[in-house]
Amino acid sequence: MRYAVVTGVSKGLGESAAKLLLESGVHVIGISRSINHSLNDYAEANNVSYQHYSCDLGDIEKTEEVAQEISESVFFQDPETVYLINNAAVLEPIDTSMNVKRTDLAYHIGVNAIAPMVLMNIFLQKATELDVRFIGTTVTSGAAERPVYGWSAYCTSKASVNMFTKTAALEQDELNTASKVIAFNPGVMDTQMQEQIRASSEHAFKEVDNFREYKQNNMLKDTDVIGGVLVDILTDETNIINGKVYDAKDYF
Repeated sequence: MRYAVVTGVSKGLGESAAKLLLESGVHVIGISRSINHSLNDYAEANNVSYQHYSCDLGDIEKTEEVAQEISESVFFQDPETVYLINNAAVLEPIDTSMNVKRTDLAYHIGVNAIAPMVLMNIFLQKATELDVRFIGTTVTSGAAERPVYGWSAYCTSKASVNMFTKTAALEQDELNTASKVIAFNPGVMDTQMQEQIRASSEHAFKEVDNFREYKQNNMLKDTDVIGGVLVDILTDETNIINGKVYDAKDYF
């Protein structure tokens, strides 16, 4: 049996990836603040299971508790492979760095950087302990590679994700485990986050007009299409490159 844990599963790329995994015969565990009831129907139609855990990933103690509970449950099913997709993320605060509030910054880094690291670490530890093949990915962004006016928190959190990925992968290679750790850049997709970006003021985010043009010119990719790329990469276990930051645009 194969199991996948997907965060931010209620909508967008998380929902798309979960559906495609279920259709591929993978048992899925979703983590998000809100429940997506349609995933239960997908699971039933494909004779697999779907479980949901309600959790705000900004609450790190709760996130750790949920991750421990899931890992205990999943790894002791004697799975062939376990996948983790750290998809959940927030964009706000959108503003110049000098205007960002401490509480907003702490929540942002918690959701985008600390929670994915906590989840990945717990699953890596359990996979190593039980010698189970584990493949984990965290969704990153092109913003990890360049500064964007008004996105100091987002650029920083995604850059940290990339370096964590490379470091964790290096460690797994040195330890000669069966685990792989990668990152995945989906590019610009037609999501609620994009709506949020387009609603930004030019004062806070200088590139807002570019993102409005992406929508006007139909340049936003469908999440099901990008989800398909991500699932294909993850499930090609023998060819996946440990520590690589995969980019969806390379597959079109």
